[in-house]
Amino acid sequence: MTLADRRLTQLEWLESESIHIIREVVAEFARPVLLFSGGKDSIVMLHLATKAFWPGKVPFPLLHIDTGHNFPEVLAYRDATIERLGLRLEVASVQDYIDDGRLRERADGTRNPLQTLPLLDAIGDHKFDAVFGGGRRDEEKARAKERVFSLRDEFGQWDPRNQRPELWNLYNGKHRPGEHVRVFPLSNWTELDIWQYIAQEKIELPELYYAHDREVFERDGMLLSVGEFAQPKGDETVETRQVRYRTVGDMSCTGAVASDASTVYDVIAEVASTRITERGATRADDRMSEAAMEDRKKEGYF
Repeated sequence: MTLADRRLTQLEWLESESIHIIREVVAEFARPVLLFSGGKDSIVMLHLATKAFWPGKVPFPLLHIDTGHNFPEVLAYRDATIERLGLRLEVASVQDYIDDGRLRERADGTRNPLQTLPLLDAIGDHKFDAVFGGGRRDEEKARAKERVFSLRDEFGQWDPRNQRPELWNLYNGKHRPGEHVRVFPLSNWTELDIWQYIAQEKIELPELYYAHDREVFERDGMLLSVGEFAQPKGDETVETRQVRYRTVGDMSCTGAVASDASTVYDVIAEVASTRITERGATRADDRMSEAAMEDRKKEGYF
């Protein structure tokens, strides 16, 4: 078989598409930024960006909207990664907005929905015109509606009825002053693709993605970690369980799953057999209403 006869594997095709999208953004836009939280999807997205411009550095900064309720393991990973790659990280703090009265704590203690205003302010203050996000279409139905290049108006809002066609992988980055474009290089990836790519590329992740012992309590069918931002109520019982996290976010609304998957290949086998999406299984903020994610995205959420 000649090189010309060889077909790309699924992961090679996805990697090639994502790298093309990242390079296209750098060619079209003046001030792109990559949203980086230290979660697995943003880690894979950053890995793809490093491959896109190797041996040069990633030619844009990273942005993290810090709720103040993040997992310590994830923040430690974030900081170590920034230092290792020599990149610039901008941080917008939800706590700062609460302290000066621009935001108020929610009654349920969850801060994930409070990230929208700091995100939009950071985009406006730094004049970012393209914002890379790690959203995937398989995660949630509102994300399944969104194009790879997703236009946001001058208020940072998304109109699901105003979607541009993306035929033949042609992406339209045209926007007026004050508008910006959210870009999703991982749109066509699935959770299983992400984990298989992590295995193939030997990408290190925060340890909480693998099975470990943790004090948890059950609420609304989720296992929440005991800590400063999540405490049991009433008859909720604390127990030590072997768990891992499929996704990470605000500690007060991100649940763990019971698991003995201690290696990347164990996780791949586990994900391949599940029938519940990671957000559906572990994110309380997506259960607030039938259209919780879509409503937040219309307001400017990730």
